[in-house]
Amino acid sequence: MIKVEFENSRGLNLVGNLYSVDSDLIIIFSHGWISNKDSKGRFTLLAKALNNCGYDILTFDFSGCGESDNDICTTEKRIDDLKSAIKFIKSKGYKKIALYGHSFGSYISLLSYNKDISAIALSGALTDSMNYNWEEYLDENQLNDLNNKGYFIENVNEIQRKSVVVDNSMLLDFQSINQEKLLKNITCPVIIIHGDNDDEEVQLCKRSKNAMNYLKNSDIVVIHGENHSFINHYDKLVEIITKWFLKHFK
Repeated sequence: MIKVEFENSRGLNLVGNLYSVDSDLIIIFSHGWISNKDSKGRFTLLAKALNNCGYDILTFDFSGCGESDNDICTTEKRIDDLKSAIKFIKSKGYKKIALYGHSFGSYISLLSYNKDISAIALSGALTDSMNYNWEEYLDENQLNDLNNKGYFIENVNEIQRKSVVVDNSMLLDFQSINQEKLLKNITCPVIIIHGDNDDEEVQLCKRSKNAMNYLKNSDIVVIHGENHSFINHYDKLVEIITKWFLKHFK
């Protein structure tokens, strides 16, 4: 694994890890909400498993996360970051590009799709509008900041970063997703993987099942006993994703 750096269109520096086995096929990972390119070790495990299948992997920190430059996180900025990662990878001469996204990273992957993308794998996927009660997720100070400043700060206490700043618009975006508009132009094969062990995954899975109406030649898999973090049966997730890419990305 080697550390790489590239700029987004806004001139901010993004930091990534390139796991290379000298392949001409590469998969770009997009992390979740306020996570980072390692995703608590999960992305590292999956990257190495996919290396063993013959794929190069790029994981990277969205702006405002991990080691990348500071920024206030918004959906539009994350789309720009992923498109910048795709541009960076294309400049390296890879033959084909695929995407993998977890949680909010799945939504960004779908929004960033273009004809250069050959396959997409998603876990804990956000494919349609969700109405979260943010009072259950944010403390009183965060809610006050959200109302008064238009953003809130989430402490992450990582080695690289102590906090992530999230714009109010990201919260509003959850409830404004139009599934048909999001998915209707995606023509590459897609696999969506969910758990069934918490209400969030149950609700997300319900929406992803409906997404199959728009995603032709695609698959949905449910890992029983798994929740949104995918820490209980991560080995199963790795197995499903590696086998699927070997079939659909070559």
